[in-house]
Amino acid sequence: MQKVVAVNSPACYFPLMNGRYEVKPGMMLLGSCFGNGQADKQVFQIDNNFSDYRQAKLLARAERLSKYYQTYNYSKAVAGAIARLIIERLTQEHPQYFSYERLSANSWRFYSQLTQEILYLDADWQLQKVEGRSQVPAYASSLDALAAQVQEDFTVICSAKDGGNWLSAVHLCYPNHWSAAEKIGQDFATIHIPVADMEKINHRADAIVHTMINRQPTVRFAWGLSTDMRLNHHPEPPPSVLVNQWQGRNFDPQHPQLYLRIERQVIWGLPQYQAALFTIRTYFRDCAVLTQDSLLRGKLSAAIESMSPESLVYKGLVDSKANILRWLNED
Repeated sequence: MQKVVAVNSPACYFPLMNGRYEVKPGMMLLGSCFGNGQADKQVFQIDNNFSDYRQAKLLARAERLSKYYQTYNYSKAVAGAIARLIIERLTQEHPQYFSYERLSANSWRFYSQLTQEILYLDADWQLQKVEGRSQVPAYASSLDALAAQVQEDFTVICSAKDGGNWLSAVHLCYPNHWSAAEKIGQDFATIHIPVADMEKINHRADAIVHTMINRQPTVRFAWGLSTDMRLNHHPEPPPSVLVNQWQGRNFDPQHPQLYLRIERQVIWGLPQYQAALFTIRTYFRDCAVLTQDSLLRGKLSAAIESMSPESLVYKGLVDSKANILRWLNED
């Protein structure tokens, strides 16, 4: 088996072309064109940054798996359906990198050419064995093992017959200032209470979850600003890193570094299981490059200007807004 290196350039998104910062569901049909060709149709995007993304996941797992991976009331049936969905999408979207086959009535084998790992799963898509480079800690489940094969983070939301819903699984090695352990088991509305300007959306939380589970697959975007390109911005820094070096929100106008941190989020519902897979793919765009395009610079500046005081607090921009806008609009 020969290791393969991904060569695709990363997809490129700019989800603030309307020049406003907005908090809304913003769900569009998966496959909507954003100028990235086939990549816009995919749940999972594989590009030439794959090794960096994988390394960030392995480092997070090695630090403390429970900090980044949590489950709650995650039934065997839902776990199997999610694992099967991920495997089928990967092999359909990227047959050059992934393959799977049935070995017997009770077993499957999934192979990644990118990691040289082989996952053996039982008839219910539960992880049984792994061949290839051993990871520490060992993969805890199918979801944990599959998360290490891709550049996306995962969450799974489930709903009950009475209409209640809960965050059933989280594999979040690229957190953007939130914690898997804090959110697991909460319902949609409770999860989003800290998000500024979410009140109107939270009033429709049950309807939104119903849409996520029962409608066609969708894609949405979220964005913020960061002063570094670190994928992992967990609220709790690793023991070896100082808090002020970890936050990624301290803009220095004397040594300006600023990045647009964009999340592409894909929602794929499994109505027969009353569950939905929610993937989060993180991208960075250097604002120093964006400012060379007067249109994009204007849209970014206008979007920052449009943020409410509450959103500025939530995004960590209260102390930096004026300096950032001044820097963006320098001649």
